[in-house]
Amino acid sequence: MSKRKSVLINPDSYDYSKFDERTKQVFEDTIAFMEKKGGAEIRNDILQKVWQHDFIEYQAEHGIYATLLTAEGYGDNPDARFDLFRVCPFSELLGFYSGGYQYCYQVSILGVSPVWMGDNEEQKQDLARLLNEGNVFAFGMSEKKPGADLYSNAANLRPVGDGTYVANGEKYYIGNSDVAPKIPTLGKNLESGEWCFWVVDCNNRHYNYVRNINTKSDGLVNLGTFEMIEYPITRAEILKEGKAAFADGLSTINIGKFTCGWSSVGIVTHALYEAVTHANRRILFEHRVTEIFPHIRSFLTEAYVRVNAMRLYCLRATDYFRMMSPEDRRYLLFNPIVKNKVTREGDKAMGLIMDVVCAKGYEADTYMSEAMISAGMYTRLEGTAHVNMALVMKFMTNYFFSDKEYPEFGIVSEPKNDGNIFAQTMGGLAKIEFPDYGKAYIGVDIPNVKLFKKQVDIFRELLMTGAPDVSLLKNMDYMLNWGEIFCNVVYAQLILESAKLYDVEDELVDQIFARFIRDTAKFALDQVSSHDNTDVQTEYFWKIIDIVPTVDKEKDLKFWHEYVEVLDGCYMPKGNVVGLDHLDD
Repeated sequence: MSKRKSVLINPDSYDYSKFDERTKQVFEDTIAFMEKKGGAEIRNDILQKVWQHDFIEYQAEHGIYATLLTAEGYGDNPDARFDLFRVCPFSELLGFYSGGYQYCYQVSILGVSPVWMGDNEEQKQDLARLLNEGNVFAFGMSEKKPGADLYSNAANLRPVGDGTYVANGEKYYIGNSDVAPKIPTLGKNLESGEWCFWVVDCNNRHYNYVRNINTKSDGLVNLGTFEMIEYPITRAEILKEGKAAFADGLSTINIGKFTCGWSSVGIVTHALYEAVTHANRRILFEHRVTEIFPHIRSFLTEAYVRVNAMRLYCLRATDYFRMMSPEDRRYLLFNPIVKNKVTREGDKAMGLIMDVVCAKGYEADTYMSEAMISAGMYTRLEGTAHVNMALVMKFMTNYFFSDKEYPEFGIVSEPKNDGNIFAQTMGGLAKIEFPDYGKAYIGVDIPNVKLFKKQVDIFRELLMTGAPDVSLLKNMDYMLNWGEIFCNVVYAQLILESAKLYDVEDELVDQIFARFIRDTAKFALDQVSSHDNTDVQTEYFWKIIDIVPTVDKEKDLKFWHEYVEVLDGCYMPKGNVVGLDHLDD
């Protein structure tokens, strides 16, 4: 059996091999809806700012959200469970059709998570009922004034006696908040000062939907701000209190930002198919654009390689998230890299795609016109990439020097409720240990993988002999390139693990690691040229810069023909314009 040349999805040939029958049906139903609607109508809905009522009604009839987002043991659907092996790829599938479809789903994931994490069984039963009715949900955490400073949130509960309260305050940038019958909302008890999670209903007369927040890519979604005005709350609406309530908010974000990466993969995959089809059929000077301009082939090849790497990382990171436990919390490093690295790789790949298609990518009847905006939004929403970078760097020392043994596991594909992710624990990041990263490289005889491993080992030596002092560790500007290199190291490890598990062709892995070598050298060069480093640090960064990937133009051309050019026309949905508009040029 031949190895895989791609791990990217295509609705025309979706791989259901690791799904159970009900999960397969959920994906088939969704694809059937989207393909029947067609790309032209989806683009028109975006332009006309039509909320996705038709898909929400369709998923309600087919029990899609109810199946995917109901925790096991609640409701009467025997196939319902919160299973990341399908929750995450479904995010990718929706993103493939539109980031707007995925956003409504992602916000619902955020909305249900604090309920499943909470202590209120009555609310859990009610949530299962509402999911079964086909509702969507919202997550009331962010506020306008404090922004990313969640500790300064001003929403509050004021006790009024007999175990009752009134809620006041405004929440900002909240998707689905005009239609959600249950919105977990984070604030503080005015009397005790303790954190509290409670739920509100957008239909309550004490709930005021203030306004929509218009964005450049909001056609299918409703994003808004709401306020609670003396909103009555009883013990029945309270999910959790104290530090644990705030921790549940952070745990929910851990889940939500993870799905951002999966959606980014779907978005860029679809855009890549369009771009290859457009460029390969575009005739200039009596030749295909891809024949006469090598840089066009190079850009599309790099985009192809980067999006495959994105998906390989997400696949493996999902395994670690599903296997998380109090004894194995490595996901706390791998998850923010999904948000920090995967989404930025998607943005980078879209930049390459737009440099190929140019004016075509701005035409509103193309998927690319939406993708170029959506891909950038994912890097900057749900916690910016650089906020997550700061989190990632907390693990750098232990990643390289702790060398802890863990039980090995492969693809975690079994259908199970991932209730463990609703029991995350906060703090103690400095105690999380890692095994030797070198294990991922054992038995791999691929030229650019070996060269990248040399860069990684040099960086580890640098940390041993010339690590930044305490004052520099707190300087994000100085540490940014260190963090970028570290992210590359972790990213590469999981991709290499994933490539083995999914039996990926060595040629693709070699291309992926060639990019890692170049990217790492660029970060090292930027560090040398932009900051005042010690002599030891400068010496090691130059050693990293001096390592270059193998260059073989004949192999690159072969890779283009066998891996990338074959995407021409591989996906042509109803209403498609790309690839059909200049066949007679």
